[in-house]
Amino acid sequence: MIEVRDLHHEFRIGKKGQEKIVPVLRDIDLSVREGEIVSVLGRSGSGKSTLLNLIAGYIRPTGGRIVVAGTDVTGLNETQWAKFRLNHMGFIFQSFQLIPSMTAFANIELPLILKGVDDKKRAAYVQEAMAMVGMEEFAHFYPSELSGGQQQRVGIARAMVLKPRLILADEPTGSLDSETEETVLQFIRELNQRHNTTFLIITHDREVAAFAHRSVAIHNGSLVAQEVLG
Repeated sequence: MIEVRDLHHEFRIGKKGQEKIVPVLRDIDLSVREGEIVSVLGRSGSGKSTLLNLIAGYIRPTGGRIVVAGTDVTGLNETQWAKFRLNHMGFIFQSFQLIPSMTAFANIELPLILKGVDDKKRAAYVQEAMAMVGMEEFAHFYPSELSGGQQQRVGIARAMVLKPRLILADEPTGSLDSETEETVLQFIRELNQRHNTTFLIITHDREVAAFAHRSVAIHNGSLVAQEVLG
């Protein structure tokens, strides 16, 4: 599902002509098979979020190659990337990224609108996604009326509503208490088992990392270890 080869990335900071080059990732090789849950474990500043953003196409790598779902995405332009993400990827965020002025139903429906799905099908798809995460009774609630765990369930339903083959999760439980974290992780596992959805989870939490089938560790921009967890 994901093939990353010889990936490296650097940022330039400072005034033009006086920029300082800051290496962020070095010689990253990573493979994620379809249907796997893989975690990338690292401290703040280790490069894990940069890796996720490169795989998602939000930033372009300085060098190397990224293949997602059989497509070499390294050279896609912004328009091509936007279409590719809509067709192949879902996203779960630490801060939920729900639109405050929209109900839970409307937040989940948004990717369907962007893809041009007709009204009748949209309603059915949203209802199915809400049922997956046990949020059917909260369809008309606004984010401010939901707990953190409920908001993340809405975020997961939004990520799943188009039934993507791959979901990228950036610290998906970082804003949750330990009990709610466990519930959210179980939802991820159930969705993985039910739909064979591939998950790449970025985390600083060893317990979250251990939830995956396989965990890789990143330190100072390099992958330093991996462990098969089951």
